[in-house]
Formats: sequence, C-alpha cells, structure tokens
Amino acid sequence: MEQHVFGGTGKHVPVLGQGTWQMEGDDHAEAIRSLRAGLDLGLTHVDTAELYGRGRVEELIVSEAIAGRRNEVFLVSKVMPSNASYAGTLAACEKSLKKLRTDWLDCYLLHWPGSHPLEETVRAFEKLVADGKIRSWGVSNFAVSDLEELLLLTKPERIACNQVLYHLEERAIEHAVLPWCEARGIAVVGYSPFGNGNFPQPDSEGGRVLADIARAHGATPRQVALQFLVRRPSLFAIPKSSRVAHLKDNAAASMLELSADDLGRIDAAFPLGPYTDDLPML
Repeated sequence: MEQHVFGGTGKHVPVLGQGTWQMEGDDHAEAIRSLRAGLDLGLTHVDTAELYGRGRVEELIVSEAIAGRRNEVFLVSKVMPSNASYAGTLAACEKSLKKLRTDWLDCYLLHWPGSHPLEETVRAFEKLVADGKIRSWGVSNFAVSDLEELLLLTKPERIACNQVLYHLEERAIEHAVLPWCEARGIAVVGYSPFGNGNFPQPDSEGGRVLADIARAHGATPRQVALQFLVRRPSLFAIPKSSRVAHLKDNAAASMLELSADDLGRIDAAFPLGPYTDDLPML
C-alpha cells in the first residue's frame, strides 16, 4: 500500500484508509470482517468519531476490529464541536479512548468549526499530546478562513490534517483549501470519496470515461476514482466499506497507475466548477 507523509507528523500513513461513518447501520459481523481485511491489505488508517452512531461505532465496531492489532493502526477520532471547550475536549477524548479500548489516538480532530473558541480546543489538543493521549491533532471541514484563524493560534506543522468532503463530483477544495494546506505541509484527507451514494452512473458522460480508463487498466471505475483522488502527495482518502468484497476492490486501487492522459480525461469529465467561499460538507 502506497504511503505518504501525514502532514507535520513525519509519519508515513497509507494513502487509502477506512472510514466508518454510518457503519452502525451495517451488518455488525461483516463490518468487522471488512475492517480486519483492510488491515490485512495495508489499509491501516482507520477513521472514526464520537459522533458516529453516538459512540457505537467506536465502542462496538472499531474497538473489536482492531483488538490485538492496535500497533498496526493509525487510529483517528474526532471531537464534536459542541464538546470542544477545553474541559469538554479532554473529557471527550477520554470517552473515545475508553470506547476504543486504547491508550492513545494517532490523531484527534475537531469535527467542524463550532461555537467554542478555537484557542480552547487547541490548548486541550496540546495537553492531550503532552499527556500521551494523542500523538497529533488536526481539523475537519475547515475552510481557508477557518484555517487562517487556526494559524493565529499555532504553527502549521502542529496541524496534521484537514479532513474534507472530496469526490469527483465535489472538487471545491481544489480552489483554495487544497493549495493552502499543501503550501503549509498539512495533509488533506478526503471523506466520502464515492459521493455518499452518488457515484457517477455508468451511462453518464463521466461514468463512461471512468469505465473506459478502467478497462484499459484492467481495473474498476471506483478504483480509477480513488486513484485520482490521491494523485498528489498531500492527498489521502478514507472510503467506507462494510463488506469485504468492496474493501478488496478499494484496496486494489493502490496498484493502479494513471497516466497524465488519464488524469486529464478525468479532470475534463468532472470539471472543478466555480469558486465559492462555502466549504461543502456532509
């Protein structure tokens, strides 16, 4: 599995990981099998959050899937903005650690900008680092204006990543967020890389382009899409898969090498769209 340096952490992390959003509604045993199969195939970047299933995903799925394999995993969780005061962040992290049955998180994120002062959240993150509870921290769903505010409180190398919505039909981050993060060495993690159920249909113009490129490489359209979304050293993707067959399809994307012509065709088929100050999120 290809790995990139994850922001200022200096740690090499697989470019393809495993998301767990909405996994509480999936078949429990199969979801765990899928996560474990992903670890076997090198998808050791596992992303979760206290929000997911109101903690059930952390406690009942991820904790079981990584049991006995914690040292293999780059484990990420998130604090909800409503909990992101100084004391609230510390308490939320302790709860997540307990549910995940681990002593530390590899990265801890603020799920999206909220009403608590960022200064409190950052101070709590740094306290958690000092205490060995987390090894790095970052943010999620932060637009450039949010990132600029954050940079008044810390150095860019302290911000491991910005996790954002990114798929072929939603490339808004490429206007400003991605260049901003790349210029400062901050990893960009794309969530919902298949569009949360809105993957291009086979009979659409974009779907036909993906299928044509996939046939030329002996791959699948979803593998082509994933490889496009991690085409730059700053980019990571965390597709969710609660079935082993889908997980294996995702993992095989790491074997795909897209040519400059392939990338150009995909870029043309899924145009960037106009710039907007609003950062889309799910």
